[in-house]
Amino acid sequence: MTDVMSAQNAYPGGGGESGRTRRLRDLGLNDPSPDEAFDRFAHLAASITRAPIAMVNFINDERQMFRGLYIPPNPAQAQPVEDDTWADRGIAFDLPAREMPLSHGFCPHVVAQRSPLALDDILAYPRFAGNPVVDELGVRAYLGAPLVDDTNTIIGTVCVLDREPRQWGRERLKDIQHLAEALLSEIRLRDNLLAQQQEMFAAFDGSPFPIMLTDGSDNAIRYANAEHAGIFGAPGPYSDLAQAYPQLAAAGLPLAVGEAYRTGRSTVLKDVRVQSYLPGARRAEQVYTFTCTPLRNARTGMVNGVLTVGMDVTAQSRTEEELGTLAALLVDRLQQSGRNPAEVLPPYPQGRPGLSG
Repeated sequence: MTDVMSAQNAYPGGGGESGRTRRLRDLGLNDPSPDEAFDRFAHLAASITRAPIAMVNFINDERQMFRGLYIPPNPAQAQPVEDDTWADRGIAFDLPAREMPLSHGFCPHVVAQRSPLALDDILAYPRFAGNPVVDELGVRAYLGAPLVDDTNTIIGTVCVLDREPRQWGRERLKDIQHLAEALLSEIRLRDNLLAQQQEMFAAFDGSPFPIMLTDGSDNAIRYANAEHAGIFGAPGPYSDLAQAYPQLAAAGLPLAVGEAYRTGRSTVLKDVRVQSYLPGARRAEQVYTFTCTPLRNARTGMVNGVLTVGMDVTAQSRTEEELGTLAALLVDRLQQSGRNPAEVLPPYPQGRPGLSG
C-alpha cells in the first residue's frame, strides 16, 4: 500500500528499520502485549466518542500493535438496560490477537498522512471500501488521530471504530485529537524512565565484566557494555545475538538466553572458549562462563528480556554461585531503576566508545 510505504520511508533508521520502529523499540512499545495504561485510554476514547471499539495502536515497519484496546462485552454476556445505546450493550467483534498487518484498517493511512482521518461511512469512500476489515470485521466507520511524540515521530494512533455508519462531526474529531495529545504524557513518562536507566547503564559501562541485555524471544541485543564490546566485538543496534556473535552462538549462548526467556529461570553456560576479538590481545583464547537472568514486568510478572553477565575463568577459579550473585545484583539494580523496567527497556546506547550505531 503506497501510503504505508511512504510512512516507513519518512523515518529512515539503521539496520533497514524506520526511525519509527527504532523509536518504538527504545520506548519498549514494539510488541502487541496489553498495557493497562493504554487500555484505560482506549476505554476513555470509547466513552467520549460513544463508539463501541477503541484502540491505542502503535505501528512499526511490519505490523500494527494494539497495546490499548477496548471492546465491550459480547451481547450474549451483557445485561441490557433500558435506554442503553447499541454500543453500551456490547458487540460481537472477533479480534483474536492485538495486532494486524499493515494492509488492514486505516491507522496506517493516518500515520502516512500525519493527520487525523474521519470516515463516516467507509463504503462511501472507494479508496477505503475494499479494506479487509470491512468484510472481515464489519467495520463501517472510523475516526483516528496520530500520536506525534516529542521527537516529531509519529509512532501510532488513537482511534475508534463502529460497525454502523456514524456522523463523527467536528467535536468528536477534536475529542480524539485531544486524547492523542493527552496520551503523550504516558510517552514522556517512559522517556524519563529511559533517561534514568541510561544513567544507571553508565555505571554498567565501567564494570569489568561483559554485560549484555537482550529483548524478546528473538534475542535482539538492546545493550552491551564497553567490556562486552571490547572482548567480543561491537554489535549493531538491535542486532540478532546469533548473527552478531557467531562464536558465542556456536557455543550455545543464544539457546541459554532463549531458555531463560522462555522458562523465567536463570541459566548458566559454562566453559565457553572464545578467540579474542581484538588483535594483539593478551591471550589468544579465553574461557567464559555466562549467567542469563530473566527480567520481568513489574506488574504482570511476564519476562520481557534477559540480562547476560560473563565472567572470565581462564586463569581464575570462579564459582557458579559468585557469578549468580553478581547477575542477581545487576538485575536488582536494573529493576529498581524505573516503574516498569522490564517493559520499558533502555534504548541502545549512542555515541559510546567501542559500540557501533
